[in-house]
Amino acid sequence: MNSHNNVTGNQCRHAALAIGLGLSLGLISTGVLAQDAQSGQAADKGQAKELSTVTVTGSRIHSVDVETAQPVFTMTQADIQKTGLVSVGDILANLTVAGAQTFSKAAVLTSNPEQGGQYVNVRNLGEQRTLVLVNGKRWASSLAGFTDMSTIPASLIERIDVLKDGASSIYGSDAIAGVINIILKDRYSGAEASAYYGQNQAGDGTKDAYSFTMGASNEKSSLVFGANYTKEGPIWANKRKDTSYTYGPNHATDGLSGTGPWGRYRHVSAYGTAAGPSKVLNHTGSYDGVGVGADSRNPAEYHTGFDGVNDYFNPTQQMNLAGSNELKSIFTSGRHQINEYVTFRATGMYSQRDNTRQIAGYPLNSLTQATNPVYISPYSYYNPEPGNQLFFYRRTIEIPRITKNNVKSYHFDAGFEGSFDVGSRAWSWDIGTNYNRYDVVERGSGNLNLSNLKQALGPSFLNAAGQVQCGTAASPIAFTQCVPFDILGGPSASTPQALAYINSLSQSTLQSVSKEYTANITGGLFDLPAGEVAFAAGYEHRKISGFDLPDQLSASGKTTDLAGGATYGKYATNEAYVELNVPVLRDLPGAKLLSVDVASRYSHYSNFGSTTNNKYSFQWKPIDDLMMRGTYAEGFRAPTLDDVSGGGSQSFDFYTDPCDTRFGAAATSAGVAAKCQAQGLPANFRQLATTGLPISAPNTQSTSAFNAGVGNANLTPEKSVSKTAGVVYSPQWIPGLDVSTDWYKIKITNVITAVSANYVLNQCYLANSATYCSQFGRDPGTGQVVGLNRGNINMGMLSTEGWDFGAHYRLPEFGYGKFTVNLDANYLSAYDTQSTADADVVGSAGTWSLPRWRANAGVDWSMGDFGASWGLRYYGAFRDYCWEADVECNQPNYEGKNWGTGANRKGAIVFHDIQFRYNTPWNGSVQVGVNNAFDKKRPITYSVGNSSAASYDPALDIDRYFFVRYIQKF
Repeated sequence: MNSHNNVTGNQCRHAALAIGLGLSLGLISTGVLAQDAQSGQAADKGQAKELSTVTVTGSRIHSVDVETAQPVFTMTQADIQKTGLVSVGDILANLTVAGAQTFSKAAVLTSNPEQGGQYVNVRNLGEQRTLVLVNGKRWASSLAGFTDMSTIPASLIERIDVLKDGASSIYGSDAIAGVINIILKDRYSGAEASAYYGQNQAGDGTKDAYSFTMGASNEKSSLVFGANYTKEGPIWANKRKDTSYTYGPNHATDGLSGTGPWGRYRHVSAYGTAAGPSKVLNHTGSYDGVGVGADSRNPAEYHTGFDGVNDYFNPTQQMNLAGSNELKSIFTSGRHQINEYVTFRATGMYSQRDNTRQIAGYPLNSLTQATNPVYISPYSYYNPEPGNQLFFYRRTIEIPRITKNNVKSYHFDAGFEGSFDVGSRAWSWDIGTNYNRYDVVERGSGNLNLSNLKQALGPSFLNAAGQVQCGTAASPIAFTQCVPFDILGGPSASTPQALAYINSLSQSTLQSVSKEYTANITGGLFDLPAGEVAFAAGYEHRKISGFDLPDQLSASGKTTDLAGGATYGKYATNEAYVELNVPVLRDLPGAKLLSVDVASRYSHYSNFGSTTNNKYSFQWKPIDDLMMRGTYAEGFRAPTLDDVSGGGSQSFDFYTDPCDTRFGAAATSAGVAAKCQAQGLPANFRQLATTGLPISAPNTQSTSAFNAGVGNANLTPEKSVSKTAGVVYSPQWIPGLDVSTDWYKIKITNVITAVSANYVLNQCYLANSATYCSQFGRDPGTGQVVGLNRGNINMGMLSTEGWDFGAHYRLPEFGYGKFTVNLDANYLSAYDTQSTADADVVGSAGTWSLPRWRANAGVDWSMGDFGASWGLRYYGAFRDYCWEADVECNQPNYEGKNWGTGANRKGAIVFHDIQFRYNTPWNGSVQVGVNNAFDKKRPITYSVGNSSAASYDPALDIDRYFFVRYIQKF
């Protein structure tokens, strides 16, 4: 992994050729190349030589010097292979600038098209705020603006550039945190095949990867073809002692679910809620769910209350730490030089990703959906108290919840490019089109069809054939229409027919399509005493459209899954940019080089209007060995189709009704009370809890389903300002050494934020907003809030600040080989959030997922056909929740706005990676390695809570991982 930017003339020419294809807008390889450049420049000092121009990530201007004002980090294909990983998302997640993934590898209790994909969260600002380019062009993204990089095969990558500052003036929307520019191979002569196998020490998480690349080229034409297949096996929480329990082995019983696999019932109150003591079925099983239940029809086979932990359930037993993933892709790229002025080039790719993930069976009870209650009928054959309607609890572990995503990604770009001279000045241009389509089909099972469940728990009887049948003897219901379910009998009493009858098979379909047309031109304008003034300009037209359609049953809310509405949307944008690079001083005392770069982009969106964003940067070399650089950039992120057109999804929120006369605003505000009474509410109106009784405390969960995530057509773009300042030092007296330090600060305002039910109600009653008053209704019988819609508005703030450090040194060659030493580190000095303009600013730097320090270091050795590398990944200490005030709370006096008083400091963790390689005489290469060689265990992190299978950061290594790779060139 490298970070310095000098290249030799030969390397510049290679980069220029790649850029000549119009397939890459990226910084040529750094670090090791930089060291080659230094020695080459030293050798060539005083000699005139011709240098070709290149285009670097973060600028549209072609330049001989790729040492820029923008901080750019580069990984080559060799660097990628040394990681021992095969997925682009996994590779980039280990960078020091990458934060915790929103959609991690863990099985979380959500269902969305992004789950199972791989995304990069640069600077912890959210994956949707990092722009992902492939060959300098936008890649396919979901309706929510997430770009799944698992669809990009690592074997086809030439290099990856990571621009670590804002670049909206150059690339448009989304480039707030930075830009990931993945450069694919565009020239290849011959053929190459590779095979890879990896496995965790626990025997799961196997990875198989096979790739084939072939190509041919001559002076005028080139053609590259690649095919890739990758299969990743699932990783199970119960395979490891440390992850077999939600809160780790020290709290094995604390994370158990109160809804176990053994039937539990209570009587039904007048309010339709549970009443009386719990009766739990006797059983031989424990909280792992394995065992046999007693006769559910015999009331003597139940015990009152919970009989120790065995009546509970450990959901981790059924959870993935990571789901299975299968990727197939084909890629082709071609170019043909029509004449010396014009070249045609085109690229096409198709990839298909199939992901499967599993979480535990559903924790069901009679009021799982309060608006659609389900009880055990007094006339059910399996009712232990015939004549009484029963309230039940039961986790259906027989049918764990499984989601399968089929993701198809299509990409095609084509265009013409060329060059011409204006006098003695070289100019280049390109025009082209870029097409992306992202199709997702998501299928689910394991949630329950509530209509069928109500039938299955309804009246049933033992027929003449000795079979339990729905209905009554006088009015039977055919087995094709209903299958009775012995829900209290536990897993051992379930039949395949009954499970198939109550199982809900869901399907949703999503599509996102982008069509882009671009034109760019760059060249020299005129000379100043310090050099040529360079210019670039371009135009871009983009159309975005998409939809997300859940199946009819899921959308109706008649399953245990959260209902979702359909999403339809489209918009168009027209954008123009201009960039100017001005050399100010050159070859003067204290100013070997001083230049400034100014860029501006105007964007007009059909759905919200226009925005203009500027960027200013400079680079200054007081001496040859030292460069100082800095940028000031304005950025924006346009609202996505999900933001403005989302159909929303079902939600049971916690809120306090302002009209509640004890805890609401009506208790103290005569104006609010009068408004509530004017709507027909009684003077003593009370909000009801899920029990059907008046709430006894504020912020109680709603009994009716609200609609969250509803699109807001009035959203405007998020705005950002990013600042960087840095130093790069390459001393001639230590050839091969490069040292860099960069400070950064990024502040995002107008953040698109999901509003709460409380916010909607308060805006109506306290702020007298007619708009928000129209977003909900009231039940005509009870007066309770129903049908509340809540979506997103622009009201938040997000800010981060820190330092990047880099040191790269290639030692002089010795008789026992060549050595290269690398270090890249990040220090996070601040990470602040603010939900609204009048809310407190909350600082989170140094807490879970936001450690102060992250670093990667390594040593690489090569000698002849042999080589080896050792890498170190450092994840700094952080604060976590205390388990209790006096348990696992080593900083009890810590005061913070994250979670209140007390914190538990977790120490730093270090992973060691080792690799060996050998180049065979028959043009092959063998690589073997182990990541996390010393099997370092991840710290238990209670902040993760129930959002994951276990209380561990899923971004960190699970255990020791072994891999082997073979590459054969032909």
